[in-house]
Amino acid sequence: MAGAPQTGTDQVIARLMRDAPPVRRLRPPFLRACLWLAAFAAVSTAGIMLFADMAVFHHRMVTFEMQIELFGTLATGLLAVIAAFELSMPDRSHRWALLPFPALAVWLAGSGAGCYRSWLVSRDGMWALGDTWHCFGFVMGFGLPISLALLWALRAARPVSPFPVALMGGVGAAALAAFLLQFFHPFDVTFMDLSVHALAVLVLVCAVTWRGRPALG
Repeated sequence: MAGAPQTGTDQVIARLMRDAPPVRRLRPPFLRACLWLAAFAAVSTAGIMLFADMAVFHHRMVTFEMQIELFGTLATGLLAVIAAFELSMPDRSHRWALLPFPALAVWLAGSGAGCYRSWLVSRDGMWALGDTWHCFGFVMGFGLPISLALLWALRAARPVSPFPVALMGGVGAAALAAFLLQFFHPFDVTFMDLSVHALAVLVLVCAVTWRGRPALG
């Protein structure tokens, strides 16, 4: 109604329209995921070329089981990161959280088959710890910086439901750290080794999910 006095809400709206700076629109989540993964690939490739023993890596990659495991690990990480970016947007379905699970099944199948093949070749030492705990330290040591970089990128969207975003971020960071581990893993995976790998991944996912929820919120 013309001439009606403005309420406090009307004054706030008018002031925001007059003085608020424009909001920069976020890029599409898939594009942001690809940019983050490209940065991860660049840094990881440099580290692998500088420090990994590629002769040992190529020797381990001759088995089909190892190739399947490596593919499943990388695919799990890539798809989980994409799912995290998609879930950070309020209009995305929670079904995006299912995206990495087929690749996760391939990862587990390849790891299990590789352990079984190692057991058939040599049944001694399959449950010995040996240097297995170095793998735990590697996954945690590299997974935590990866997860922090990922959560920092995801935080820009201010997700309404931070739990699935943090969970997918944890899965993605753990899988990418486990993928990098294969370039610095000088021996075939044993059952004990696989158990410690699984424990490291589980601990990292839980830690990122627990700390990522308040960080994203």
